[in-house]
Amino acid sequence: MTQTSMEPGGVAGSTLALPAGGPRRASVARWAVRAGITLIYLFMLSPLIFVVWLSFFKDAIITFPPSGYTVSWYLNAWRNAAFADGFLLSLKLAAFAAIGGVILGVAASLALARYRFPGRRTLGNVLLLPLVVPGIVAGIATYLFYLRAENFLDADIVGTFGGLVVAHVCLTIPWTMRLVGASLAQIDGTIEEAARNLGAGPWRTLWRVTLPMLRPAIVAAVLFSFIVSFENLELTLPLVGPGKTTLPIAIMQYLEFNLDPTIAAVSAAQIVLLGIVMLITDRFVKLSQVI
Repeated sequence: MTQTSMEPGGVAGSTLALPAGGPRRASVARWAVRAGITLIYLFMLSPLIFVVWLSFFKDAIITFPPSGYTVSWYLNAWRNAAFADGFLLSLKLAAFAAIGGVILGVAASLALARYRFPGRRTLGNVLLLPLVVPGIVAGIATYLFYLRAENFLDADIVGTFGGLVVAHVCLTIPWTMRLVGASLAQIDGTIEEAARNLGAGPWRTLWRVTLPMLRPAIVAAVLFSFIVSFENLELTLPLVGPGKTTLPIAIMQYLEFNLDPTIAAVSAAQIVLLGIVMLITDRFVKLSQVI
């Protein structure tokens, strides 16, 4: 398509050519980007999709293509007492670990961000170690530490619910520190100073100013701490007592003697449960603003 322009003297000016297919090329590029993003999401979610699909296979021995579909594996998981008891123990343990880890993690983040003292950097690195230490190494180290503590205190720690809670709190503290620490770095400290200048004491400033600004990070920390504790296997394995198993350990023990899709059904139920928790949390606190 060409367009001829007329100059003031009536002489035709130069001919301007618009790029052919410009809008079409932009539209194709947009669709290509969207298709690429969709493929990336499908690749990331493919393990979850495959597990859910597998949980409906009719055959006890997994074959492709399946001979049919059924929900009997979900009923089998529901009737298994080990899964029910493990789920309740994991739920209770994760709740205690998330609450304890968030309380201590928020306190540690505030101390490291707002105060200067000797060994501050070293303390921060030590509290973040559970993120880099392999879980099985941390579990064995915690088990050996508990044995020494039992000899010193003359009390049972290994195999008790309290011992599990303490170990999982140490596991969840780093998640709170990373999320809350990142939010503290974005908070304007002059807001807290203004509250103090207006007569608010340190505790009143903390409760009425600092913590409300940290609310999205704290809620996200509770969510991720709960998930990390609920799904943990390596740290928990050396610390559980006889007859007391969490859900991940119950799944591992079931796999020692069975290979049917019951485990896929249990895993699919966990995926749905944790997905609902994340959706509810995102409804009240936008996780995209924190993560």
